[in-house]
Amino acid sequence: MNLFRAPAAARAAKTLDRTLFSRTMPTIAASVRDNKLIAKYRKQLDKTNEVFTINKFDPIAADPDEELARVGRKCLILRPDLKTSAPETWSPALQEATKIGDLKIVPFDVTIGYELWSYLDVMRSILPEELHVEIPVGFNTAGHVAHLNLRDRYLPYKHVIAQVILDKNPNIRTVINKTDDVGTENEFRTFSYEVLAGPDDLLVEVSEAGCSFKFDYSKVYWNTKLSFEHHRLCAMFQPGEVVADVMAGIGPFAAPAGKKGVFVWANDKNPESYKYLSEIIKRNKVTEFVKPFNQDGHDFIKQAADLVLEASQRGDCAIVKPAKVSRSAPPSQRPEPVRIPVPPTVSHYVMNLPASALEFLHNFKGLYHGQEKLFTPHTDTMLPMIHAHCFAVKADDATPLDDICQRIYAEIGVQLKPGNAEVPGEVAIHEVRDVAPAKRMFCATFRLPPEVAFSPRAGQEN
Repeated sequence: MNLFRAPAAARAAKTLDRTLFSRTMPTIAASVRDNKLIAKYRKQLDKTNEVFTINKFDPIAADPDEELARVGRKCLILRPDLKTSAPETWSPALQEATKIGDLKIVPFDVTIGYELWSYLDVMRSILPEELHVEIPVGFNTAGHVAHLNLRDRYLPYKHVIAQVILDKNPNIRTVINKTDDVGTENEFRTFSYEVLAGPDDLLVEVSEAGCSFKFDYSKVYWNTKLSFEHHRLCAMFQPGEVVADVMAGIGPFAAPAGKKGVFVWANDKNPESYKYLSEIIKRNKVTEFVKPFNQDGHDFIKQAADLVLEASQRGDCAIVKPAKVSRSAPPSQRPEPVRIPVPPTVSHYVMNLPASALEFLHNFKGLYHGQEKLFTPHTDTMLPMIHAHCFAVKADDATPLDDICQRIYAEIGVQLKPGNAEVPGEVAIHEVRDVAPAKRMFCATFRLPPEVAFSPRAGQEN
């Protein structure tokens, strides 16, 4: 049944006329003798595939007989290919129910309104056929905002596309379209945009990994599609470790890590990101573990290692209060706060700036120059694990992996090969997601090589 045939008047429309998507069609209904029987026959006729079933449509309706409807009687709307005058088209269950008088088959008119049309059905009706190949269906969301990145050929229909998105997604109140490239025209990964539908209100609130993030989407970077990547990396961090988040944004790695008792030195160069990061740390009650910074990432890499060591030497710690106990409990039964010391070294560096993170790797040269005794074989402590996000060509062969390894080599002077991050000389390259037809986002994870970590820092060669 093609219930959603495109209305001719809607083709190539630049504005949305919802009335064009309403049509009435004849079908039949099973008038139920007693409303108590509705559940029984709904179940039976669902099994025989005779109930009129489309998304968002309720097949239980008031009886078409006005007198019966007045006393509250209901009917079950059935498929339009079943005929009132042709019982041979009915299932044995339906035939038996009518024979014993529980059901009576009657004509019924069904109205298919705009609210029953899916987004794709509406867009196929409006857009010219040559644009049906890649109808815009994917968009980023941040709270109540839907963020489109429309290709040029769809721009003449941008307002009608946005309005249908608004109609078909109850949680969306504002639809915007990006008008420049994130990360190329703005170093803070923010973007210019135009509002296509709804109010120009980009102050949003998002929940992720048990944390609450409130921010102005127009002033900071946020990508809901990276939630799995945030979770993947956070799962690697152990309570009591230190993570240096070099391009922390508003804290999608930092806040969840802090929740699990991981120390995070979280940095972002964007003053707006720093502002919201500071608020989010407080909002999620992770101030004991997460410290915000507003530095250039190049400088912060070495600074984080120095600050962590200094904090450890001072005896800095997180003080975790015990779970609430009854006020009537005697002091002897009230547990003392737990003190968790800051360790002397950073366990992980996260660099989630895929457009250029690999270009920051040279800053790790000399990271722990003169501090060899902090690490194995003198202690059980390993050198930091580096997690650098990057873009590379999308290919099924080794081309992107080889390219990433060469770019790492150009920065640190050590040749790594794809493999296991725990094996010296190897780098684990994880595919994060596709970002364009020929472009993919990766995360390169490797243990910082000793010859890089312990080499002289710039200006200390002699």
